[in-house]
Amino acid sequence: MTIHQISLFLENKPGRLAAICRTLTDSGINIGSLSLADTSDFGIVRLLVDKWEQARDVLRAAGFGVNVREVVAVEAGDCPGLLARILDAVDAAGLNVEYMYAFAGGGDGKARFVFRFDDAQKGAAALSAAGFTLSSAV
Repeated sequence: MTIHQISLFLENKPGRLAAICRTLTDSGINIGSLSLADTSDFGIVRLLVDKWEQARDVLRAAGFGVNVREVVAVEAGDCPGLLARILDAVDAAGLNVEYMYAFAGGGDGKARFVFRFDDAQKGAAALSAAGFTLSSAV
């Protein structure tokens, strides 16, 4: 199981991230996860939202350059060594991790990892076969 992630290039200027969030809010779209990586001139915003197709369309209509990527989300009990075990399964499948982000501490004792693999379908299959729970929740 893969999920769709919205990616945008963003000028590194005050108010630009807020403009993305406001555009989505005004369209009734919920952001489940947001990652921002930046340089001095621009950033890459990665979003998991509840209505990815609508988000893509409203962001494009607002003038943002939008890409959609398939990613794999894993959810598991938060404990020492969890990421190492996940990456062992990734390595055993011969997959390349292009990037990832993670979060924990939501009060439910779970950690969540979002992976962009060179082959999302193969990544999802490998992690599922290794006993990890894939998530479609954003």
